[in-house]
Amino acid sequence: MNEFGIDLAGVVDGVAWIVVRNPARHNALRLEMWQAIPGIAATVNADPHVRVCVLRGYGNEAFASGADISEFEVHRKDAASAAAYEAVTNRAFTALLEFEKPLLAMIHGHCMGGGLAVSLCADVRLAAADARFALPAARLGVGYHPSGVARIVDVVGPAAAAEIFFGALQYTAEEALRMGLVNRVLPKEDLEGFTRAYATAMASNAPLTQRAAKRAIRTALRGAPGDAAELDALIAACFGSQDYAEGVRAFLEKRKPRFTGH
Repeated sequence: MNEFGIDLAGVVDGVAWIVVRNPARHNALRLEMWQAIPGIAATVNADPHVRVCVLRGYGNEAFASGADISEFEVHRKDAASAAAYEAVTNRAFTALLEFEKPLLAMIHGHCMGGGLAVSLCADVRLAAADARFALPAARLGVGYHPSGVARIVDVVGPAAAAEIFFGALQYTAEEALRMGLVNRVLPKEDLEGFTRAYATAMASNAPLTQRAAKRAIRTALRGAPGDAAELDALIAACFGSQDYAEGVRAFLEKRKPRFTGH
């Protein structure tokens, strides 16, 4: 095994686990790791056994401390190389943002820079009480891509986004919760168990409904021509599905539904 990578750690009860691994640098993302994200995301997205996916960092000291700055003198040494690097990271972000299934981020410790940007691609972020968040771009002189800025504005609003970018401050988990960067904060020792139970319960729900809802949320944030027709088709597919009939039948029979995604 390489000392760093993006690993698919397995699928349990319909939940896939993707691990960001670079423990020597608090799971900082190297170029090869950014390059691997689209392929891993495509594999998980295409797996019919996967209902929900969880992103996490290796160990319990960091989600990801950002892009690996030790590479910047080689891969981001000037405007041309920075543009090439940004094209790679944009493909990674796009793959995560276009993931069709519910995507959760489980966050221990450091969640900084590019690591925070990755976590913001998730639909739900669950954090340990020791998690720390920051976007230090203003301390590095880094130009931030407009799509990345837009994502942060989508999550926390323009005023909080301005503070995050201009101040390059570090936030505690509770501050991040109040700001809307994360959905829940758990005691560190409880985070993984809670996340597993939370994701497993989510994976038992109707996948067609989740897919339509995820697309509707994205459309509400970034409405574009064609989105409405596509969303209408996804909603119609829910009502025409076997799962809809099963859900109604299970409700009337007072039992737990068994959804198949069809």
